[in-house]
Amino acid sequence: MVIGELESEVDDRSGMHSAKPRYEQGVLRDDAQDIVNDPLHLVERHSGSSSTSGVESPPGSSEKLMREHSIRTNRRRKFVECITRDDVDIAQLRKLAWNGVPHELRPLVWPLLLGYLPLPKPTRTSTLARKRREYASLVETTFARGREGLDQQIWHQIEIDVPRTRPGVRLWMQGSTQRSLERILYVWAIRHPASGYVQGINDLATPFFQVFLGAYIDSDPEEFDTAILPDSVRMAVEADTFWCLSRLLDGIQDNYIAGQPGIHRSVKRMAELVARIDAPLAAHLDAENVEFMQFAFRWMNCLLMREISVQNTIRMWDTYLAEGTDAFSQFHLYVCSAFLVQWSKKLQDMDFQGIIMFLQSLPTQGWGDHEIEMLLSEAFVHYSTWHNAQSHFGK
Repeated sequence: MVIGELESEVDDRSGMHSAKPRYEQGVLRDDAQDIVNDPLHLVERHSGSSSTSGVESPPGSSEKLMREHSIRTNRRRKFVECITRDDVDIAQLRKLAWNGVPHELRPLVWPLLLGYLPLPKPTRTSTLARKRREYASLVETTFARGREGLDQQIWHQIEIDVPRTRPGVRLWMQGSTQRSLERILYVWAIRHPASGYVQGINDLATPFFQVFLGAYIDSDPEEFDTAILPDSVRMAVEADTFWCLSRLLDGIQDNYIAGQPGIHRSVKRMAELVARIDAPLAAHLDAENVEFMQFAFRWMNCLLMREISVQNTIRMWDTYLAEGTDAFSQFHLYVCSAFLVQWSKKLQDMDFQGIIMFLQSLPTQGWGDHEIEMLLSEAFVHYSTWHNAQSHFGK
């Protein structure tokens, strides 16, 4: 038995006819099962539907748009050449991914960067099938006795947090998606008894889920109704999310064990770093009795996901994954510092209450890739300057 399995939420659509299963809930790709069997089908399908005779730009494009289109096309070609080799050059892939991954290739690139998919192409499909079977077995065993067989304290907290995940986003308001997230989080928690489930981990699963869901649909993942997914696709999305989330959390587990020492350490280092990057801001925060723990704890615990959109986060994680899994603790510290300093002038004109209210509701709603890339670039400058200067930080 799987806890929380729902009856089908698909409405009667017997009167609807089309060449492809199109619903108000989203558009499922007609080759979804082929992609389940081998994610490289994503590349083959997209390449087959694109012109191979050179770069084509949309009609009526300006010179600037044509240039941007040409750059995107060339970047995608480099990614495809890299990930379709018999043995992927991980250094080259990291270099390419630092500046962003084409959205349709993320379901392949992210697992390669995380080490979930092996670099040699001949072993990928068998490894993927084995890991998905392993996850399915974990779910079946874990929920075999129903609710009474679960750790009630862990399950209760997950049941509270899952409906609060990404409020207002249709994908995460649906029962079918919430059941998937509950299974992912509970299985992870019982496999990691040192930490168990901690609030915030639910947020960290969402970028993976949306990226992997996007491989099987031709519509916006945030508007998609996962109740229409075939079981094989749903289980593939769940399993891939689970294993990639596990690999990410392995690198930041100190953030979630008792006392969350990793977060406390990072917040302390952030305060020291900001004092060197922007001394007037640090002095003003101190004068107003603003402690970094009052706002930066959430920035570390949820990796800024409460401050920016999932789409912003996904672009940011392209760079984090390119840096390596320790970037979610190491490089993230510099991103948070650059993020705070970005608002320096505004903050220095505010008192304690104004600062706290502003930092709890930052004006990032209109942010796109450009703003995230500027933030990452600024963070990289600080990282290059201070990362190896350990003597500059307090013990």
